[in-house]
This record gives sequence, C-alpha cells and structure tokens, in this order.
Amino acid sequence: MSTSRIKVAAIQLASGNNVNANLLETERLVEAAAKQGARLVVLPENFAFMGHTCGDANTVREVPGDGPLQAFLAQLANRLGIWIVGGTIPLEADDASKWRAACTVYDARGRQVGRYDKQHLFDVNLIESDEQFVESESIEPGDSVVVIDSPVGRLGIAVCYDLRFPELFRAMVDRGVEVIALPAAFTAITGRAHWEILIRARAIENLSYVIASAQGGFHIASRQTFGHSMIVDPWGSKLALRERGNGCVVAEIDPEFQHTTRRSFPCLDHRRLHCR
Repeated sequence: MSTSRIKVAAIQLASGNNVNANLLETERLVEAAAKQGARLVVLPENFAFMGHTCGDANTVREVPGDGPLQAFLAQLANRLGIWIVGGTIPLEADDASKWRAACTVYDARGRQVGRYDKQHLFDVNLIESDEQFVESESIEPGDSVVVIDSPVGRLGIAVCYDLRFPELFRAMVDRGVEVIALPAAFTAITGRAHWEILIRARAIENLSYVIASAQGGFHIASRQTFGHSMIVDPWGSKLALRERGNGCVVAEIDPEFQHTTRRSFPCLDHRRLHCR
C-alpha cells in the first residue's frame, strides 16, 4: 500500500426488480461519490436486481465477460476514472440450472481486474419473521479466496453471509489483505443483531479497513434489509455510516495509520494456528 491517503465510498440502495431503475440510481450515487473524491466505490449485493425470490435472478443472468450489467459497470468506471467493486451480479454457473453470485471489480479504465464468487450461501429459517432463505437452490458457490492489488492496497472481497466465517478473512490475511470490500444485503432481523458487531470484528481481528456496502430499505415481496452501510478502520472505529435509505458514505483510507497499528499491535504475527 502507498503512504498517501485515498477516499473510498460505500453505496447503499433498496433495489427492486426494475433493472433500469436500479442502474439509474446506482449511477447517480456512484457519480455523487466520485464528486466527493472517492477513487474506489463498493456497490451492495444484488445492486441491479432483487426479485420476489432468489431464483428470479436467472432472468438477468449473464455470460462472464459479456452482458449489459457487466458493460454498465465497466463503462461507469471508465467514464468516472474510478475503481468499482460491483456488488454482485448473476453469472452463468457450471450447473446450468443455477448462477454464480459474482462480485466483479473494474479499474479506472473499465477493465475487469478481479472476480469473487460468493462462497457461503444463506440457507436459514428466521423464526421471528417467518422468513426462509435457501440460496443453494439457485446459486452455485464459489471456492476461491480473492485478494487483488488496487489503489487502496491489497483488496480482499467477501459477500454478505461470508461475513460470518472468519476463516475466509484469515485466508485473506495470508494473501496480504489490507482493505476488505463487503457487498451485502443483510435482513432487518439479522442486521439488527449482528451486522455492526461482525463488521467491526473482522476489521479488528485482521487489522484491516472494511468497506461494507448494504441494501437498506423495503423491497418487493415485503422483504426488508438492514442497511447501515459503513466504513471501519483497522482499530474498529466507524469512519462513516448511513443507517437507512439510498445514499453513499465516503471516508479516507490512511495507510500510515494501518502500518502503525500493525507495528504497534502485531497480533497477526502472534498467530499460532493458520488456515489451510
């Protein structure tokens, strides 16, 4: 990571099943973040489409490297001259009946420079709200840890439910992670209980910045997401927060603060167990 500070942003949306409307709102908010000086912008999970069920995303599934959603992200990054971590979009899977929840990353020239496929799938029953989610019926999980070079340093990618599995983030540490991008769409119930705790824990235990971009609001089929998009520093301090509604949060990544924190509190060097 360089020694200069750099602004980053997390976008918060309440996406529905109208792709064009979702893309227009995404473009508006990314432009607003760029005007505030953000050089890397993270979109939430399912930014372009949230249907009645998880399986509805098959209607907008794309071939990797070719499709209107991927073209939108590439063109937006190139036009604004910024990096975009593209939330998730549905891409074709090995199983023809399923899709990959793919987080594609674009550099400031609009070139795809990374892709992470969500590994941990949200198969749960929420008794309090009588909701059931079975992502594994529609989504094929990924199996790779992704950490790439970026303007903010070594950038790791995880998606939503991945947040509950600390071993994934430890594997990122072994690959030199410095900043973690986390697109998400936490439910209102699980978000109230665990979202902030988990975000700050992942930042603290890995001494890394976390840019957590969330869905936040009401969606079709009476679904409600928690929001509270935030940017957290390696000491667990919240640098920026948006609780509800569409918008963006912007904060600075300070490499020197991270270096100093890791030198003076070298818990990553004290590990006795390692991920395999």
